[in-house]
Amino acid sequence: MSQTILLVEDNTDDAELFARSFHRTYANVSLPTVSDGEAARDYLAGNGPYADRSKFPLPNIVLLDVKLPRLSGFELLSWIRQHPQLRRLLVVMLTSSRESVDVRRAYDLGANSYLVKPIALADMQQLASALGLYWLKLNEAVPAGTTP
Repeated sequence: MSQTILLVEDNTDDAELFARSFHRTYANVSLPTVSDGEAARDYLAGNGPYADRSKFPLPNIVLLDVKLPRLSGFELLSWIRQHPQLRRLLVVMLTSSRESVDVRRAYDLGANSYLVKPIALADMQQLASALGLYWLKLNEAVPAGTTP
């Protein structure tokens, strides 16, 4: 079964670093990237340029930055949890914020995990590898898009 992770990240350097690190271990996993919250919402809803689900399948996991243009990570997470077909979607906050208020808010809104982006390449590779191992291989998840 093909797996997809939607990376929602507005910093192109961080997005490239994560993608490179992740694909070193999980080359067969699709990692589409969008750079703002509205584009992520359109992707998840299958709107506009993302209407073709054969090209833009529902992801198994969303990696979501907190601080995004147009629609924040918190606003997107809240939107996801309000939609029956998406509310069980795995959402991992992947952000540079260590603020306890952000961590609490993410979990209150229904995040499945909260990870702080490492700065060093080796640390990012370790995080990407561990993230894939846990969420893609070990975790039992409800398939994306299934109704409650």
